[in-house]
Amino acid sequence: MRYLKINYNNTMCGINGVYSRTKDKQLFRIVSEMNDDIIHRGPDDDGVFEEVNNDYSIAMGMRRLSIIDLNTGKQPIFSIDKTKVIVFNGEIYNYKKLKSQLANLGVEFETSSDTEVIIKLYEEYGVDSFGMLDGMYAFSIYDKNLDKVFIARDFFGEKPLYYYQQENNLFWASELKSIKNQCENELILSKNSISLFFQLTYIPAPHTIYENVYKLEANSYIEFDCSRNNITLKKIKEPEHSNQKSYQNISFKEAKVITKDLIFDSVRSRSISDVPIGTFLSGGVDSSIVSYCLSKELDKKIDTFSIGFQKKSFDESDKARTVSKLINSNHHEYIISDKDLIDDANNILLNYDEPFADPSALPTFLVSKYTSNNVKVALTGDGGDELFGGYNKYYMGKINNIYSKYIPQNLHNSLLKNSDRLLSSRSDKRGGVFKLNKLLRAVDYNNDFYFKIISLGFQERELINLFNFSSNNNELLNYYRGSSNKIVSINDFRNIDRKLSLEGDLLVKVDRASMLSSIECRSPFLNKDILNFTSQLPDNYLLKGWNKKFLLKESFKEFFPKKFLDKSKQGFAVPVGDWLKTSFSTELLGYIDKDLLLSQNIFNINFITKLVEDHLNSVIDNTYRVWTFYCFQKWYVNNIL
Repeated sequence: MRYLKINYNNTMCGINGVYSRTKDKQLFRIVSEMNDDIIHRGPDDDGVFEEVNNDYSIAMGMRRLSIIDLNTGKQPIFSIDKTKVIVFNGEIYNYKKLKSQLANLGVEFETSSDTEVIIKLYEEYGVDSFGMLDGMYAFSIYDKNLDKVFIARDFFGEKPLYYYQQENNLFWASELKSIKNQCENELILSKNSISLFFQLTYIPAPHTIYENVYKLEANSYIEFDCSRNNITLKKIKEPEHSNQKSYQNISFKEAKVITKDLIFDSVRSRSISDVPIGTFLSGGVDSSIVSYCLSKELDKKIDTFSIGFQKKSFDESDKARTVSKLINSNHHEYIISDKDLIDDANNILLNYDEPFADPSALPTFLVSKYTSNNVKVALTGDGGDELFGGYNKYYMGKINNIYSKYIPQNLHNSLLKNSDRLLSSRSDKRGGVFKLNKLLRAVDYNNDFYFKIISLGFQERELINLFNFSSNNNELLNYYRGSSNKIVSINDFRNIDRKLSLEGDLLVKVDRASMLSSIECRSPFLNKDILNFTSQLPDNYLLKGWNKKFLLKESFKEFFPKKFLDKSKQGFAVPVGDWLKTSFSTELLGYIDKDLLLSQNIFNINFITKLVEDHLNSVIDNTYRVWTFYCFQKWYVNNIL
């Protein structure tokens, strides 16, 4: 058994692990190299554990950004008898409560870290302990007595975890690059994942861009039997005596009180830190509420951070300034130009390890980078839309019902056939014409419209023309329906979003962008108690007529200027459509080079060439589809060629 710790002076966390069915004394070196691949996630500390016995070898490593227990929270952490060891990435928000419960049972502690609480809890309750954790995490526990490794991921999937099993080996890691750099010659592109990416603009769990390399799904754990080299995937179960409350039949007035209490409680639990903490403040509903709550929880002025854009049509920094003045925060505002975003584009997009085409990743990285100069932890408003019904797409059920009732299907088919021509635009404006075209493309007369509205790249029907292979995205996406045959209610929409776009897009975007800047982001809305509450509410508490996030806004409107929470907000919109015609045009033209496309053997060359050229020549605005292609090609050229 070996253990190494190296201290660094600069400043998130990440874990790695390798198992071999042989006596492989190279695992220590391999895990050390995997740690080096993710140094940006946590250069405060580096640790590696290794064991080689008669039956197998195992090594686990981590990198740590010190947030809690700066002096004694170093990893790996062992049980007192050294038969169990853990590496951990993330934060456990209820660790003090759990620690107190264990202390009442006579359990003793050597550190003040949440990591030690996890392994002590495991010693007491086994894998049932995983459901007791409130937090964001990925961890692995090696139990020598059982000859097993348990690898777990948090409820919402805030922290990433990848794994890859070979005949005699198992790799697991916080970032795909750690696995890829050890197994690069063996990895094969997954056509299913390519197809999903071009429809969704991201690749959701359990898929990755490579065949047989998987993301561990949210709220799941791997039970790996070292003696048998066998993986079993299991869901994390809530404790038998969990105190999840029933909120059936409560009044709207009662719901407002509970909403405030739950959000204040969540902000309080997520503000525990031994280092400076602030908030990302965009001026939208969610970040404004989180910033307000934190300002009331702390006994000092909080730091708030926002970015604005020189391009006025994209700038909303005035809303953030309004909230900052209201809560009397130390406000840090950074006005950025297109050049700022373009200069960092390569670094940001390639950090995702697999194709990823959410343009808001670019400003998310910049606000993370600027924030990291002042604090190590930032609270965000992420998850507010998913839990409280804040997306325009949640109107789609109502719109689909009205439209399909009054517009005959044959007329709709005719409109759809001509929509790209009649409702096309030559510029990246995303106004009413753009939204009407997107709406028409999503309407479904079998009421099965939701996967169309969340297809941000290409529609399923377009993939037939895009690829030179057959795709089966309908079958792949059916996996995310769960038990719902029809997706018609807001709860149905939110459940799909939690499994797909929240885990696969939003949380990936924030984790990688913030980790690249060595800053930890925490999301108070991503709380099991809040999800349990909002999942039991009537739809009209969340979406009242055409008023999104109705309950959330009504609960907090007394604390803000009149009508402030009702102001529309466009989010981190960036003009990538224009960039593709200017700063990125030479690179984009290289990506439709015939020799490259032939060597890839993925695309219908005539179709993709015309799509790109029409955009470049302003014949028709194909921003989202061309940006998706651009991001894929950038990843491919830098990772496969």
